[in-house]
Amino acid sequence: MPFIDRAGVRIYYESAGSGPPVLLSHGYSATSQMWHGQVQALADRYQIITWDMRGHGQSDSPDDPAAYSEAHTVADMAAILDSLGVQSAVIGGLSLGGYMSLAFHLAHPARVRALMLFDTGPGYRNPAGREAWNRTAEARARAFETHGLQALGPGAEVRIAQHRSAKGLAHAARGMLAQFDSRVIESLQTIRVPTLVLVGEHDEPFLGATDYMATKIPGARKVIVPAAGHAANIDNPPAFNAAVAEFLATLPRP
Repeated sequence: MPFIDRAGVRIYYESAGSGPPVLLSHGYSATSQMWHGQVQALADRYQIITWDMRGHGQSDSPDDPAAYSEAHTVADMAAILDSLGVQSAVIGGLSLGGYMSLAFHLAHPARVRALMLFDTGPGYRNPAGREAWNRTAEARARAFETHGLQALGPGAEVRIAQHRSAKGLAHAARGMLAQFDSRVIESLQTIRVPTLVLVGEHDEPFLGATDYMATKIPGARKVIVPAAGHAANIDNPPAFNAAVAEFLATLPRP
């Protein structure tokens, strides 16, 4: 199984297929397993790279809470691309993975050929909104500390996940799910790469965020996936895969 070593923290990843590279990041408390249907659908034309964030799945869960952050996550993404000899890629993700894709673009714009943002949001400009989100993240952390892996939620992408450490998920909630500034949301208007913004029609918490990103990101393409909730790629794979394949086909070959 492929791993990279990040200062003693092993990060798990997989690469399938060949062609222009696409890096997909999962949501909080999910794993790379959530992308199985997309790997099957796209690996005949693209190099599909999936991975487990620190604290999740087969990646390590360091004991130090400071080892979990947006910066560490973005650096893990860059290190995976480096390990595969990939200079630039289409960067995409769902929920937390979508937010981290925006954070990756902010840190490494030259390495992003295009963005795919699924059932996600760009964070908060309003400190009150950020504080409310962080209270939810803290509640998730405490639930894992109290109930262990039984605290995993009912989402489709979470039900298929296998984790090794509830403590790692708690640390990830406080260090990666929680947000600490407005840098990402303020970067939307600076994005100059093709961007797909997609949401399941029943994913009510993220419908407004999807509209906001589609308005703020220049030239963004918005897609609403019918008969789908938060895990649009699992709830309606044919419609999701068709939207992604159509978007990728519009990109110039690298």
